[in-house]
Amino acid sequence: MAMRTADDDDALAALAWALETGAFALPEGEVLFLNARPGHALPRPGWRCVQPLRPAFEALAAAGFDATPEIAVARCATALLRAPRSREATRAQLAQAVDALAPGGLIAAAAGNSAGGRGLQGDLAALLGEAQGGSKHRCRVAWARKDPTRINAGLLAQWRALGEVRQVVHGGLCFWTRPGLFAWDRVDAASALLAEHLPVGLAGRVADAGAGWGYLSMALLRRCPGIATLDLFEADARALEPARRNLEDALAGRTDVAIRAHWHDVTAGLPGPFDAVVMNPPFHVGRADDPALGRAFIASAAAALAPGGALWLVANRHLPYEAELEARFGTVRRIAERDGFKVIHAKEPRR
Repeated sequence: MAMRTADDDDALAALAWALETGAFALPEGEVLFLNARPGHALPRPGWRCVQPLRPAFEALAAAGFDATPEIAVARCATALLRAPRSREATRAQLAQAVDALAPGGLIAAAAGNSAGGRGLQGDLAALLGEAQGGSKHRCRVAWARKDPTRINAGLLAQWRALGEVRQVVHGGLCFWTRPGLFAWDRVDAASALLAEHLPVGLAGRVADAGAGWGYLSMALLRRCPGIATLDLFEADARALEPARRNLEDALAGRTDVAIRAHWHDVTAGLPGPFDAVVMNPPFHVGRADDPALGRAFIASAAAALAPGGALWLVANRHLPYEAELEARFGTVRRIAERDGFKVIHAKEPRR
């Protein structure tokens, strides 16, 4: 059995346990697996897998599974869900799974106890009238049948809306977003600090690596009139539509900037060359810090920069990125610190 290193892996193992022990039986017909990831002999051949995160999507495709970033099937016999960490996102995906199920179909979901699992069975029962459950691998597994006469239609509509793109106002900024994204309902403090220190003279070909819903790109468009092209790279497909809307708003009718949004894993490299790259790189796997993610972002940026290009980065002050930066760039300067964050400017990428 593969080592479980985070709650999401535990959830996958818990789903596998429920299937192996016969806690519930899969009815005949198509199986839809939301937030799928390979491991623990799951998924099984023939299942339809939904995975919006590019690295996991590519792992599924490489293993030969039918994968898509969003639901492209209706009236399946079974819907399985490896629940995300966000409760809002979990509820949205429960609603999506119920919508995709045929009447009488089975839904089963698993979540870590520290990631919403304790409330999972109650949520499913509130939505479908009743639910059964079990516990394994520090997770809760819950399952139920779809009986159209018992569905709480009002709750289903509320949870369906949780997955939709919406507008939020925070700190005087109005932006498009959706629950489950990083800092989905606020301007992240680290990104705000970086935006304050981006030079007005940034120009030419610019990339936003790990763009999320597009806050840094919005700041670039409003702050830097010399930008000619702006490429957003984001591994979560759910962020692309709000990012596109935010950039349309930030452009405010300008036609002198070419904008492209890419569903892309930055750790796999960037298709440069760019004159500047900005980033607030991720650094978590589950609840644990993993600075290797940020170091991979730095390596990709350095390789994609033109000879005179520069990197603008913000990170938690304790993260050990300096050695990677100094190995990849001729000049590295820490230009700001505040509230536990650091802003770094690196130039002269090494080849």
